[in-house]
Amino acid sequence: MFNPVDLRQLLVLALAGFSFIAANAQTNSANLGLFTDDTDIGTPRHAGSAQYDPAQQSYTVGGGGVNMWFTNDGCHMVWKKVSGDVTLAANINFVGTSKQLHRKACLIIRQSLDADSPYVDAVLHGNGLTALQCRDAKGAQTLEVQSNVNGPRRLRVEKHGKYISMAVAGEGEALHPAGGSYRLDLQEPFYVGLAVSAHNNDAFETATFSNVELVETIPTGTNNGQHLICTLEIMTVASKDRSVVWWTTNLIEAPNWSRDGKSLFFNSRGRIYQLPLTNGTPQVIDSGFAVKCNNDHGLSPDGTQLAVSDQSQGDKHSRIYIFPSSGGAPKLMTPTGPSYWHGWSPDGQTLAFCGERNGEFDIYTIPVAGGPETRLTTAPGLDDGPDYSPDGQYIYFNSERSGRMQVWRMKADGSQQEAVTSDEWNNWFPHPSPNGRWVAFLSYAPEVKGHPANQDVMLRLWSVNDGKIQVLAKLFGGQGTINVPSWSPDSSKLAFVSYQLAP
Repeated sequence: MFNPVDLRQLLVLALAGFSFIAANAQTNSANLGLFTDDTDIGTPRHAGSAQYDPAQQSYTVGGGGVNMWFTNDGCHMVWKKVSGDVTLAANINFVGTSKQLHRKACLIIRQSLDADSPYVDAVLHGNGLTALQCRDAKGAQTLEVQSNVNGPRRLRVEKHGKYISMAVAGEGEALHPAGGSYRLDLQEPFYVGLAVSAHNNDAFETATFSNVELVETIPTGTNNGQHLICTLEIMTVASKDRSVVWWTTNLIEAPNWSRDGKSLFFNSRGRIYQLPLTNGTPQVIDSGFAVKCNNDHGLSPDGTQLAVSDQSQGDKHSRIYIFPSSGGAPKLMTPTGPSYWHGWSPDGQTLAFCGERNGEFDIYTIPVAGGPETRLTTAPGLDDGPDYSPDGQYIYFNSERSGRMQVWRMKADGSQQEAVTSDEWNNWFPHPSPNGRWVAFLSYAPEVKGHPANQDVMLRLWSVNDGKIQVLAKLFGGQGTINVPSWSPDSSKLAFVSYQLAP
């Protein structure tokens, strides 16, 4: 039998042991370095794990889960609650081989730990695919901007104000912008951390995050000390997913798609450039004396001629010229200025443009073969951005005649002018798709006047068949984003320029 003294001693020892175990468990839970805790997101079949190695300053994170995509996530996340602006960077390596080419290791910023939470992450896939992914509302579909860098050595996700972007670095490189960003209105505080998803609920995948850097800053509310990053992007319209073609700190604007679908044209610093879509670098096009081209330019239907709006001559007013798309001497089309090209008729015989005459901006046409210009609109206020429907029957344009800038259309001879949109947004630069099914356009907030640069804007799509409008993307852009026709020849993609103001 136990005597009372022995029983008391056993109870003391047991309680001491329990206290040790509890204290040790608290230490392990808290010993996550820069982060506070870790948890499964969603309902992975296999519970996740996280270990921190202070000597190596690295994290080993294991996770299950079906995916981080669509409307719900399944993963394991190491996290911390933060407010303000934040950047998180790490070297990422998967542990072991796997058949799951799309297993994911992420640097993530999310509103909550709910499976369907809004989030943005910089994600490395098992096959090297690298992307900035975003779910911009609770339960919404996840979208992505694919980087043109595969399998980078280091990733960074960074939140500045409402915009979240990604930076990448190859072996031996410093981190540099990946291009593109997402706008996400997060309520403070929110979560930042590391996550791993197996992409298969029956599997368990592990990744290491080393040289992890987490920096929290207070937003300044000013653009002082920031520089502009311009990204040439392509969107697949059906999925709304985006991919980066090229980025630069030089101002670029207004992409056109070549007729063979293999390259893009854009303007920068007064010149026109052509950029192959695969492993190419921009090449300046010989435009003779036309070296102050603005962002109103485009190809003839057969792709052999390029129309530009240039302001290098005489009174420095913009005038329209054409020259071979491979380069050559410009030929004057509009003796009167200012004139800004926007559309080429499908038969190649007529140019549509915006012209200022006697203080009024209206829509005009002029024959390519030569001849007088014809005025098509006479309503007071700005009419701009004319572009032909693919059958040549209509000209779409934007007009402020109703009190707010909206999309309109008219017959090619100027008759039957009618509003296409009538909403609270200021809608600019309508571009019909080559198959005639859609019209893409740019939308500014109600309070924005004109079409300035560096604004919160939306790319939107109007259906010709039923008149429904959908949002393709919310981005930082405006002037230069889609001033000119930018559909791919097969109507499946749009080219555009997005912008970032980065520290």
